[in-house]
Amino acid sequence: MKVKAFVITLILCLGATTAFAVSPHMGTWKLNEAKSRFAPGAGKNTTVIYEASGKDIKVIVDGVDGAGNPSHNEWTGRFNGKFYAVTGDPTSDERSYRVANARKLLLTARKAGKVTLTGTIIVTANGRTRTVTTNGTDANGKRVRNVAVYDKQ
Repeated sequence: MKVKAFVITLILCLGATTAFAVSPHMGTWKLNEAKSRFAPGAGKNTTVIYEASGKDIKVIVDGVDGAGNPSHNEWTGRFNGKFYAVTGDPTSDERSYRVANARKLLLTARKAGKVTLTGTIIVTANGRTRTVTTNGTDANGKRVRNVAVYDKQ
């Protein structure tokens, strides 16, 4: 009986520690600019990393802003639809991710309580490509849509 309890405990522990590893979103993603479409003057996230951070997920984003200056922001939270703080992003102070299905996340960003960006993040069935489609408003109040395609590293 002790052996059976030990095996069940071991399976549960391994399952809990590998939960993030089996998500197709986890890992390092590099922008494939040739396959992406950006509004004029839009910033570009060139590298996006999803990693486990305890029971949470940490998202680290590096890129360039609309003027070509380096940008960096970080978010730590869960994919549960709740808003968690963002650091380093001048266009948002909190972000929410919600799981739509195993390969699709829904994204919402807010600044001072106002939604500034919405989007979808879809990973292909083979797990090698990630497409992020976002809708937001530029500095002039004009609606913009960007489609960024990333390759898994």
